[in-house]
Amino acid sequence: MISDVIEIKAKLTLYPTENGGRKTGIKTGYRPNHVFEYRENSSEFVTTYIGQIDFEKEWILLNETEIVKVRFLKHQNIKEMIEKGRVWWIHEGKEKLEKRKY
Repeated sequence: MISDVIEIKAKLTLYPTENGGRKTGIKTGYRPNHVFEYRENSSEFVTTYIGQIDFEKEWILLNETEIVKVRFLKHQNIKEMIEKGRVWWIHEGKEKLEKRKY
């Protein structure tokens, strides 16, 4: 059976509130928007991708950095965005919450 999911490991850093991040931590199963590129000279993003973030501990709190699993559906053109060393951001709406590195 061919999987419809791409799973990667990434280092996630959760931005604190004073840097525009969340007011609370996140639990495993979190499904934010993932942003890989912004329009030139702008804070507007080109597109977003939905990816589920899973990890073993109960919570990742503000200012913490953890290794997590991220799952993306293959039908999104996500495969061309993922490469080792790539940095991207996750958003809730237009707000940047975290940064991760694959």
